[in-house]
Amino acid sequence: MFGRALSVSSILMIVLGILAIALPSAAGLGVTIVVGWLIALSGIAYLVYAFAAWRIGSFLWRTLLGALDLAVGVYLVAHPSVGLTTLTLWLTLLLCFEGVVEILFFIVGSPLLRSGWILLNGIVTLLLGLMIWENWPSSAAWAIGTLVGVNLIVSGLARLSLATAVRRTVMLADGI
Repeated sequence: MFGRALSVSSILMIVLGILAIALPSAAGLGVTIVVGWLIALSGIAYLVYAFAAWRIGSFLWRTLLGALDLAVGVYLVAHPSVGLTTLTLWLTLLLCFEGVVEILFFIVGSPLLRSGWILLNGIVTLLLGLMIWENWPSSAAWAIGTLVGVNLIVSGLARLSLATAVRRTVMLADGI
């Protein structure tokens, strides 16, 4: 039963990944709207907490943070294309930073922990960030949707291979 459910969800992830790559702008806007809702709900939770944990100094800060989260979330939901451009910029900065850190970790890290995979990951991550940055803001139309699509496909394939391994193990245990 577990293997079949895992197979179905894996195939669904792969199909959704292909759709996200085929329609990267729509996928990116969808991600932006979901992120907007999550930030808005976080803001509401912060406001509730501010009133529940009443102290003058902390109440003011919690209320301001909650209101800011709520405003940013509502703005992202109401203006997803602007939000997508902003999220793409943040993603670009994150990728560049992560790539540099991975490369530095390889260079100055312990010789026992140095791995060519760490260096390769750092280089690829930095190049991806620079590629998105070079075309920003127009890269917002494809970057997040494409990355989400690739992630869905890779995750789906990984889970599909897990489901296959589970099925084989069960068959071997049953002597089939």
